[in-house]
Amino acid sequence: MTTVTMRAERGVRGERSWLGQWWWSVDRWTLVAILLMIAVGTVLTMAAGPSAAARIGLDPMHFVRHHFLFLPPALVVLIGISLLSPKNVRRLGVIGFAIGLPILAATLLTSPDVKGASRWITIAGVTIQPSEFIKPCLAVAAAWLLALGRERAGIPGRSIAAVVYIAVAGLLILQPDFGMTMLVIVVGFVQFFLAGLPLISVFVCAVAVLGVAYGAYNLFPHVASRVDRHLDPTSGDTYQVDVSLRALQHGGLLGRGPGEGSVKDHLPDSHTDFVFAVAGEELGLIACIAIVALFAFVVLRGFSRALKDNSLFVVLAAAGLLTEFGLQAIVNMGVTLQLLPAKGMTLPFVSYGGSSLVATALAMGMVLALSRERAPVWKAIP
Repeated sequence: MTTVTMRAERGVRGERSWLGQWWWSVDRWTLVAILLMIAVGTVLTMAAGPSAAARIGLDPMHFVRHHFLFLPPALVVLIGISLLSPKNVRRLGVIGFAIGLPILAATLLTSPDVKGASRWITIAGVTIQPSEFIKPCLAVAAAWLLALGRERAGIPGRSIAAVVYIAVAGLLILQPDFGMTMLVIVVGFVQFFLAGLPLISVFVCAVAVLGVAYGAYNLFPHVASRVDRHLDPTSGDTYQVDVSLRALQHGGLLGRGPGEGSVKDHLPDSHTDFVFAVAGEELGLIACIAIVALFAFVVLRGFSRALKDNSLFVVLAAAGLLTEFGLQAIVNMGVTLQLLPAKGMTLPFVSYGGSSLVATALAMGMVLALSRERAPVWKAIP
């Protein structure tokens, strides 16, 4: 008898409630890692939020209050979604996508222009970024379509999933949000590859991605500017990246202490896009390595558990959700370290952001639900 089975049986004998079943079946190591990320994000928001708010004329505690306002709902979403069965995760993803797609399209008509983009919409007095919520729902809905196409002859699941991805990518380009577009395309590529995409199709998709990148470079001046500045720092303003690199250097191994850094007073997006620079200056290199390790642990452990599942839907959905989670972290930290062109993308759970925090909790709640132990012993519970 395996350790997992013995532990699960002890859980059944000791606690037959639905909460007990959840506790003995959920991946507690991943849950702890996620909660640590949220704790780090809370500390950094308290450190960088006041300076960011004061710089734009708001009350110094504006972002801190908003963070604590969205934190309880995010925790409720994280735990609540993790209680679901894979079947209910699938339903949630499909329904969420069906609702989110027209809302995403509505941003093109009703969203105010912020820094040249139309990405936000106000619902019931709350401003949200629909693309943050549609990402996890899209990954789950596409996984269901791809699995359905493989398991039932005559259903064009792959073709429908391709249309769905193209529709979302098109809406994101129109906002425009090229970074999010590329993220969605890469997630789709991973899911199609795992679903058995032929090698010729893999090549075609790779060429298509390069074509989209080339087209964005030529059509959108801000994309070209960011790429040019990354390749040749003397070609334009690299102030934010330069300041973030200096902050990381000043932090040393142990940092200057929470709240003692100065980078947050100079970087406009220190609480969001460049929060990793604040972490480097105030918490130090060792803490930054620990943050990177937390992301790597969650992604790798998630893949190791998902790939053992017998359900193609679970494998594809978890792979899509974990890919977008890990890739977004890589982009954010890569920009801060000047390894990638500048892109406004938050660090999951760590950066300030109401929509980002709750949407990421939704995505990782789905991962926790999909990766739960589903041993036969659970079926014996009356």
